Amino acid sequence: MKLWQRDPSALPSWLGPIKQLARKEMHLWVHGWLRDRAERALWPRARGTKHLLFAICDHYEPLHGRVSLDVGKARVKAWHEGYPKMASRFADSNGRPPRHSFFFPGEEYDDAFLRMLEDLVSGGFGEVEVHLHHDADTRDTLRDKYLATLDCLDRHQVLPRVDGQLRWSFIHGNWALANGRRDGKWCGVDDEVELLYELGCYADLTFPSAPDSCQPSIVNRIYYPANVRSRRCYEEGILARVGSPAQSRVLMIAGPLAPAMRPGNRGVRIESASLDGTDPPTIARAHTWASQAVSVYGRPEWIFVKLHSHGAPEKNAAVMLGDAMVRFHEELGTHYNDGKNWKLHYVSAREMFNVARAAMDGKEGNPRAWFNYEIPPAPRCAP
Repeated sequence: MKLWQRDPSALPSWLGPIKQLARKEMHLWVHGWLRDRAERALWPRARGTKHLLFAICDHYEPLHGRVSLDVGKARVKAWHEGYPKMASRFADSNGRPPRHSFFFPGEEYDDAFLRMLEDLVSGGFGEVEVHLHHDADTRDTLRDKYLATLDCLDRHQVLPRVDGQLRWSFIHGNWALANGRRDGKWCGVDDEVELLYELGCYADLTFPSAPDSCQPSIVNRIYYPANVRSRRCYEEGILARVGSPAQSRVLMIAGPLAPAMRPGNRGVRIESASLDGTDPPTIARAHTWASQAVSVYGRPEWIFVKLHSHGAPEKNAAVMLGDAMVRFHEELGTHYNDGKNWKLHYVSAREMFNVARAAMDGKEGNPRAWFNYEIPPAPRCAP
């Protein structure tokens, strides 16, 4: 039986602490984290100025909790008004404000939602990408759902095209990419990642999902899945390296994941790069994210910090748009944008992918030059 298939509840009670850790699914990834730490000690070391590429990839669900359409509209309006007010107070090393990536769920499409997000995209405050919750699908039924989602988003010109094909990045609803749950719920299609690529997806940013059971054993890496036709294909991968060619498949960009101490040394927590009403951003958390040093092998000075959130619900929006985020951006600029040791870059998911691809092709220096390297901005994006 594979590690991800093991049911923690089936472990005997006498295992005690081990069973408790298994309930949090830590058995799925701690060994991968330890392996990553050991291997990374032998990787090339960063020299000179380090560049922090900072992206928040939001599972942006206005109807989360099965609320009414009116509540959903009020949630998006709060972001439409509140995000520019918050973000305009800050600038990275390129003079740009924080850029939010709104991964919008196709099953929640409403024209009013997207018209408000259009304004944020046109104002330079973020970009829109693809999110989808689905269940019990076949390849054909899932293909239809993706095409319907892409059609809706394309009406608002928030997705780019390359050679006539829509190009987009993706986060899977309920984390269940490539039929990744033990019980097979919330997907149904083993070769989903291959289908994503066929339809124009260039990057998946679903993970980390810990403590969810879909969490892979590969931790803190940028890589291509090895066998895109298999269930949980993301469990084996081809590491992104300087000098390695692009693959004809979706690039996996993982956010930082690590065991970390709770404030005041009150035990160990799972740091899974999630922002919400109970776990706001802090500079201590940022140090943990940066120390995982997610990067393309051979370009260690470009460090990728990909966070995730469910920012639409009110309690989470209060953190993402309020004082906690203001304090965080103030401290982030102090610690990671001094111009000598660190330069801060607020990036979208698309820009993060482009920088990764540029690194693979041997580009160096300031990653700002490569934000549009392979995938251009959407028509709606500010110039």
